[in-house]
Amino acid sequence: MHYLDHAATTPVSQEAAQVMLEVLTRQFGNPSSQYKLGRDAKGVVDAGRAAVANALGCKPEQLFFTSCGTESDNWAIRAALHQNRRVGKHIVTTAVEHSAVLQFVKHLEQEGYAATYVKPDRQGRITAEQIAGVLREDTAVVSVMLVNNETGARFPVEEIAALLKDRPALLHTDAVQGFLKVPFAARSLGADYISVSAHKIGGPKGAGALFAGGKAKNILPLLFGGGQEAGLRPGTEATAQIAGFAKAVELRQSRLEEILRHVAGCRAYALEKLTAIPGLQILGPGDAPHILAASLPGYPSQNIVGELSEKGIYISAGSACHKGKASHVFTAMGLDKKTAAGAIRISFGPETQRADIDALAGALAEHQRTRFPML
Repeated sequence: MHYLDHAATTPVSQEAAQVMLEVLTRQFGNPSSQYKLGRDAKGVVDAGRAAVANALGCKPEQLFFTSCGTESDNWAIRAALHQNRRVGKHIVTTAVEHSAVLQFVKHLEQEGYAATYVKPDRQGRITAEQIAGVLREDTAVVSVMLVNNETGARFPVEEIAALLKDRPALLHTDAVQGFLKVPFAARSLGADYISVSAHKIGGPKGAGALFAGGKAKNILPLLFGGGQEAGLRPGTEATAQIAGFAKAVELRQSRLEEILRHVAGCRAYALEKLTAIPGLQILGPGDAPHILAASLPGYPSQNIVGELSEKGIYISAGSACHKGKASHVFTAMGLDKKTAAGAIRISFGPETQRADIDALAGALAEHQRTRFPML
């Protein structure tokens, strides 16, 4: 198997899986229970919170566990709008956000909110000046991702935070593709809300977290119930997933410089191999070391993904959340129809080897030689 879709999800490390098994079978108490088994489970949650907060560069009390990045995104935006309900009902975001943000904002428009969607240039970049140009007196929240999950573009969140410093508008960033993949810390990033997820860094699916700091206050709970997570995210904590999340964070953080060098080397090697294929185009600026977007114009990406899958080579045609639909990211970049239709995403992780990239390059070259292009 040649797995080159780490931006979609990552393999769970053996160490994280073992910790989860231990919690599931031996430390299975309810963290809210007052006897020893419950207190032990609460200790697992507290230790997990400390580990993730340390990697994020925030205080443990500023971090709240969720089920995923999508929940964290939705919660942050809803909480920011509630806090600024007297400021106005205007939302600023980008046309290339993850569906967890875009679909929620579109839903909010149906509730009476107004939204502005900033478009990127043909490289997929967004500038702070673009954001400044659409801010209004009634702007309540700005939601701009840290790293685009399809192009690898790194957006200027720090500059946007500086723009909003003396404004009431709150800043949320979806950092799911940036957490422990590009260097940053909550304290210097400047966002009021930051969303992260476990399964993008070798942890389990079903675990995410939300940082709330800066100007965020009187945070609106997304759910109501038993008072867990300081009363802001009730529901019995997913103790095993949190333990696996924390172990994945610790493992990646301990080798972060080495891992970032490795994935950057993989990307450079892939560029060398893929640009030798006639007609192949590289898309996006390549800011993040783990994502490489490309296109074989005229060769539909779904056909490429399907054919490579049968050979045990796994890439994507964009975000896994598209489920075969055209990528809104490449469309928003203004690419011509053939280039957008032929767009693929290759993404790397600590496990990626040159042999994986060699297999991909060979399969793409063969696909181009043996298939007729779309007219």
